[in-house]
Amino acid sequence: MGYRILVVDDSEIIRSVVKKTINMSGLNVDVIFEAGDGVDALDILDTEWIDIVFADLNMPRMTGMELVNSMADDNLLDNIPVVIISSEHSKVRIKELMDQGIKAYIKKPFRPENFKDIVVEVLGDMNMGGQ
Repeated sequence: MGYRILVVDDSEIIRSVVKKTINMSGLNVDVIFEAGDGVDALDILDTEWIDIVFADLNMPRMTGMELVNSMADDNLLDNIPVVIISSEHSKVRIKELMDQGIKAYIKKPFRPENFKDIVVEVLGDMNMGGQ
């Protein structure tokens, strides 16, 4: 059984690129869900088992950090790791995000190895499937 991943970004193009990159990473992926913002992500998280969330910071209705905070306040969601994908390169800002509860940060532009390394670091490599 592979990873169940949720990709949250208001850009359909970015979601598509992230999904393709994850699929190229060599991870054993069962399914990748998509959400256009934090509100849609919470709807998916309420009905689906998700192993890890990759989210943008800047989205309408609910930002990536608002999503992290909402998940932290929910006993059923607070242990699901969230990785932020953003073009923000400020080390101070990235440290602030880590202090607020994100598990990792991927800078745009990214490579497939970024996703594989982060998932293995955060979740372990039990589902690497022959890797």
